[in-house]
This record gives sequence, C-alpha cells and structure tokens, in this order.
Amino acid sequence: MHELSIAMGIVKIAETEIQKAKAESVSLIELEIGALSGVEISSLEFVWPMAVKDSVLENAERKIDIIPATAVCMDCDQEFALENHYDTCPKCGSYFKHILNGREMRVKALEVV
Repeated sequence: MHELSIAMGIVKIAETEIQKAKAESVSLIELEIGALSGVEISSLEFVWPMAVKDSVLENAERKIDIIPATAVCMDCDQEFALENHYDTCPKCGSYFKHILNGREMRVKALEVV
C-alpha cells in the first residue's frame, strides 16, 4: 500500500511550505492526481486520517482533482482519451502512443492560516 507513503510525503510537503510561509496550519489542500498515476484514490482516502494525524493537515479540507488521461498516436497523430496504459488508438489501432496527461501527482495548492 504505497498510498500511505504518498500521503506522508504530502504531509512533508505541507510542513515545508508552512514553514516557508511562517504560518501555523493549512485550511485547504488541493491535489491533482492523474488517472494513470497508479494512485488508488479510495486507498489514499482510507490512509489519509492516519497520515495527517497531529500534523499541519489534520484539520485541513482536502480536494482531489482527477486528471483524465490523454495520448496522441505516434502513427496517425490522433489525440484520444485513455482508460489504461495499454489502450490502442481508436482511429488506427496502434499501440504506439505518447501520453500527454494522466500521470500527474502533485500538490496544486495550499491555503494556510
């Protein structure tokens, strides 16, 4: 369950940023997680309370934006949506693609108090 280490990494980022801002706590954290990032949102939500306990994020509202996956076909230049890494181009059936979006995993914003 790597979601626990991801959540703890997010806590570390928030603590670092809170020190830079000379603030006391975080009221809102906004995360961007790509559909192909490998993060199970339900698992992240399950471990979140344990990871943020007694941290600057303990009372923060959490917002998660899911970034849909898109790719462009390397054979026919068709841009298309992906559900899985192994999806083929809907136009020509090629497996050769360049993933444009969907692998992201970042802290988009922190509101501090």
